[in-house]
Amino acid sequence: MFIARYGASVYAPRMQIQLITIGNKMPTWVQAGYDEYAKRLPRECELVLKEIPPGKRGKNSDSARIVKDEGDKMIAAIAKDAHVVTLDVPGKLLSTPELSVALKRWLESGRNVALLVGGPEGLSDDAKQLARESWSLSKLTFPHPLVRVIVAEQIYRAWSILNNHPYHRE
Repeated sequence: MFIARYGASVYAPRMQIQLITIGNKMPTWVQAGYDEYAKRLPRECELVLKEIPPGKRGKNSDSARIVKDEGDKMIAAIAKDAHVVTLDVPGKLLSTPELSVALKRWLESGRNVALLVGGPEGLSDDAKQLARESWSLSKLTFPHPLVRVIVAEQIYRAWSILNNHPYHRE
């Protein structure tokens, strides 16, 4: 049994949430923001960033081939038997409390989770087909670097709700 720092007792087997995303060489503020929330999570709910270098894009690039290649690399990075969730515009909009319910379900499943964030043209069809769920952060379009920070913060906030941590206040 995992005993949270703030007195709540929650069953939480160890799992890893992989944030698999296209893009590297992020600005310092992006890495600092992501790291701040990822380090707050306990080992039982570890958040790990896996960056996939983007395909080279140019005036005459074959976008379909680039997206497929990026998708193949993302799929190769997914932990064996992970529960795959795409972050995609047509996905399900979740409130933070709804995300905490999903996080609890993920924790109780005993499986690792892979959150997939595509590149500028989105996710490959192969990556989408692996997904058991699809999550939309908003109807707004966010820059990909900011998505990393938002996801890390929301995962931490969802964890804080489950553990009665004072970080989340309604």
